[in-house]
Amino acid sequence: MRRKTNRKNASLLEAAALSASDLFQEIPAACLQALERDSEVTAFPAGHIFFRPGEPGERLFFIETGSVQTFRSSGQKKLIIAELRPPAVFGEMGCVGQRMYHCFAQTTEPSRIRTLSRTQLEALLQQFPSITRRLLDLVSERFVHVLMDLEDTSFRHLIPRLAKLLLESAEGDSIRGITHREIAQHLRVYRESATAALGELRKAGIIAVDRKQIRILDRARLERATRE
Repeated sequence: MRRKTNRKNASLLEAAALSASDLFQEIPAACLQALERDSEVTAFPAGHIFFRPGEPGERLFFIETGSVQTFRSSGQKKLIIAELRPPAVFGEMGCVGQRMYHCFAQTTEPSRIRTLSRTQLEALLQQFPSITRRLLDLVSERFVHVLMDLEDTSFRHLIPRLAKLLLESAEGDSIRGITHREIAQHLRVYRESATAALGELRKAGIIAVDRKQIRILDRARLERATRE
């Protein structure tokens, strides 16, 4: 009896996890539980790639735990599109239009991912047409986000964007585990440009750049730099 109760509670929890996503809101709990029973959940290590640009869209993915990064690449250069955490979905571009993925999707830490097949999604869309609108809203929202990032990259100076990134990434007054290359990827610039901007902040006495960490020496001036 206890095993059945635990299984039922687990099912309710997972259904609640799906309902946390805007995409699945207003769907009856019984339908969410049926979707949970019929869908596949897999634990993936960091670095797992779910799809690549040009591959046909076959699945929609739901993040239960962990994190996923979507990005484009050209040679050694990488353009990060989004950093996603629960209860985000990804792979939505493979479900509309040409039904083709237009980017990479990769785990950045061990993650638990629920997968919905195209057949399951199409059945859900037929039963609940409102999900189609939400799916298109999601595609539109992410597209606008990419455009805003592009505008930010094109028209804003590098130092304010770098200062903002350092403040967001800091634990106390230290930024650990982020390389010059990763900073450049986040800022959508060449590594040389990121290194030069870090050098400007270092020369101004705002930060100290060590081998494995960046230390904030003057937080007030770094905060001011985000507005300059």
